[in-house]
Amino acid sequence: MKKERNEVENVFTNPLKHNCRCEKLLKSVQSLPWLFPHCFQRYRELMKSLSRTVCLAILATTASFAALLPQAIGQETALKQPFHPEMFNDQNLVAWCIVPFDSQKRNPEQRAQMLDQLGIKKLAYDYRAEHVASFEEEITTMKKHGIEMTAWWFPTVLNDEAKLILSLIKKHQIHPQLWVTGGGDPAMNQEQTKAFIESEVKRIREIALAAQEAGCKVALYNHGGWYGEPDNQIRLIQAIDLPNVGIVYNLHHAHHQLDQLESNLKKIRPFLLAINLNGMETKGDQVGKKILPIGQGDRDKEVLKLIGQLDFKGPVGILNHTDLDAMTRLKENLDGLKQLTQELKP
Repeated sequence: MKKERNEVENVFTNPLKHNCRCEKLLKSVQSLPWLFPHCFQRYRELMKSLSRTVCLAILATTASFAALLPQAIGQETALKQPFHPEMFNDQNLVAWCIVPFDSQKRNPEQRAQMLDQLGIKKLAYDYRAEHVASFEEEITTMKKHGIEMTAWWFPTVLNDEAKLILSLIKKHQIHPQLWVTGGGDPAMNQEQTKAFIESEVKRIREIALAAQEAGCKVALYNHGGWYGEPDNQIRLIQAIDLPNVGIVYNLHHAHHQLDQLESNLKKIRPFLLAINLNGMETKGDQVGKKILPIGQGDRDKEVLKLIGQLDFKGPVGILNHTDLDAMTRLKENLDGLKQLTQELKP
């Protein structure tokens, strides 16, 4: 305590020596562990031992120091953000990867009935060539059942298929997010990366402008490669510079990022349009456990807690992405999510 008191006395009673700069004050106080929330009792004891002159000096610098304080304690505070279980309420959940991924090969009506039974009111629509002919039927059927078309797996370029989707979106006045993926070799050199970014910006910007006319947002979909890294997606979004471009973050394509999940979530939070959950096992993609029901991964509780601390208001996806019955896998995800949410509730 004596050492700490002397250090604070020094910085606050010698303002000329330290030029009374907030940066200097911040640097000095950052080094003192008693500042952080879990040490308030120690902090109070120290303050009682300070002289009246020093206390007045601290008060005089509070306004300036307060503006810089989050830099010192931001990480500590972030770890203590409350968990928001309402993020995972049924009405906010989106069924994903249930059209081509479904052993029952349901048609639009059967799919809508399945979602009704599960209490899921949002669909992220993926498809294959055989589903193109039933695009409009999918839209009208989901509307009839009161199910929102929250997102649409979108072509990577503005081709005829993409234009067909946009025309139906306009016709039926729905506004799904358009999930657009990409690739790129992570080992590209600087010159190759620059050329790739220019090409990607041009490609995605064309889609985003067309989406804007339809009242839709474009979400960059991580699916591996250079494009699948959060830092690179942010670079693209900033270069595209359009208000309707963001990120959909997919846990099942982020096993290699699991140890950096907390920092990645902080980075992408300002751009986040949707997040898709998955059971997360350490190195799961390397041991045949890339896709797991929520609650069956050894990292699930940790992962869900971090996501729940985001207080994200957008859609949260649960997926099948297997050759199993989509209803069975969605039910497993709902049950696992409910159990973990209950355990994490404050």
